Amino acid sequence: MSQEDWTSQLKKPTKDTRPQTDDVLNTKGNTFEDFFLKRELLMGIFEAGFEKPSPIQEESIPVALAGRDILARAKNGTGKTAAFVIPSLEKVKPKINKIQALIMVPTRELALQTSQVVRTLGKHCGVSCMVTTGGTNLRDDILRLNETVHVLVGTPGRVLDLASRKVADLSECSLFIMDEADKMLSRDFKTIIEQILIFLPPQHQSLLFSATFPITVKEFMVKHLHKPYEINLMEELTLKGITQYYAFVEERQKLHCLNTLFSKLQVNQAIIFCNSTNRVELLAKKITDLGYSCYYSHARMRQQERNKVFHEFRQGKVRTLVCSDLLTRGIDIQAVNVVINFDFPKTAETYLHRIGRSGRFGHLGLAINLINWNDRFNLYKIEQELGTEIAAIPATIDKSLYVAEDVSTVPTPFPLQPQSLPQPPTQQQQQPPYGSPAQGFTPQNFAHQLPPQGLAPQGFPAAQSLSPQGLAPQGLSPQVLAQGLPQGIPQGLAQGLPQGIMAQGIPPNFAAQPHY
Repeated sequence: MSQEDWTSQLKKPTKDTRPQTDDVLNTKGNTFEDFFLKRELLMGIFEAGFEKPSPIQEESIPVALAGRDILARAKNGTGKTAAFVIPSLEKVKPKINKIQALIMVPTRELALQTSQVVRTLGKHCGVSCMVTTGGTNLRDDILRLNETVHVLVGTPGRVLDLASRKVADLSECSLFIMDEADKMLSRDFKTIIEQILIFLPPQHQSLLFSATFPITVKEFMVKHLHKPYEINLMEELTLKGITQYYAFVEERQKLHCLNTLFSKLQVNQAIIFCNSTNRVELLAKKITDLGYSCYYSHARMRQQERNKVFHEFRQGKVRTLVCSDLLTRGIDIQAVNVVINFDFPKTAETYLHRIGRSGRFGHLGLAINLINWNDRFNLYKIEQELGTEIAAIPATIDKSLYVAEDVSTVPTPFPLQPQSLPQPPTQQQQQPPYGSPAQGFTPQNFAHQLPPQGLAPQGFPAAQSLSPQGLAPQGLSPQVLAQGLPQGIPQGLAQGLPQGIMAQGIPPNFAAQPHY
């Protein structure tokens, strides 16, 4: 069968016609066929909607296939995951019933997402992939490892536990991959990674990917990598498709400004970041009380709850996600076109990862930072470190900077496998702790029909039980939280939100109808 014959029979998704930037378009013109990949893998690649390799894929895939160690630095959202998943699937031999590739990631949500990329791209390859993370049932993982596993995706603690118990046999694992290598080699994980390497064969191949490479990564390279091929596609640190603004706002007025932004922006999906778990929960409750659909996620939640939030947000069942820095790394939800830093981050690295949740794979996105008097020096420092400009928010924001003309072309996320999905709620968990779902709501198209009322996933910690005083130590007035939003914005905010964007209130149909 000729190439035209078999490619014409593939079930390809709707073509994504959104404009893209040079972050993913500035390639040498290679195609996936130029890498001499097996047809089964090419079928999975094309059926996932991939057309041509991005720069990081173009640089790393042939080198990885040649067996070289790789140290690759590229921007968030430019295709790093596929850059190591594709060579992994090409090199794995399905007839050998052993773990042949180990992919290490820092968070449980990123592990779920990465494992699904492996399954989606490799669905015709006969490759079995397993995801294992802390916070899940260890016995289930042990039973699963009694079956065939070719690719193991996991977080460091659980992988080390399974390897130490001699349940996960890594003796024939010839491919070791670290995504978000800067985080993986921080003090939180470095010792665990070193212990895991003991269980791998001495001649294994190592692939390290990240957006930043601190000294710890370079030290690891010298110690463990053999003549690595270094890739650096980081002439600029921030994605070209992300427009960045700041609004100078007093702490007690942030809720009002956020409300105004919601009423004026055309939000497909938005992620809002806070600097503490208490502020995450309190802000999510306030957004829900205003009538917007909203979930929240942070590290203190049970893994089952976090999985449910992650899955349903990816599926477009809710428009807004409030979270801590738990979801700053690697999470790829292409429908997100707005990121708001309700609390301004302390470091340039955190800022870079946060705003990278929008503008995925060369598309357009908007990042808005609500800053107060104490943040002004940090804003300047981050601008200098990243070599970027964060401008004052204008009276009106051009929709062409962050809104897709045809939202139907926004690709749907890879569906999670049943083993990754949250379990049905128990009898005690039937009533959501805040908000109420729309009666009879069933999403028919991704991100096209959203619940008009705020709702929380079943089994969440009760947000109402949290005292509004929890935000007071950081300057947010308890009276504002307890009694609602202030009636106006003080005139003294000379660099705050301009009058053109300060329409009061929420349009009555905003929550009921999607804004695109």
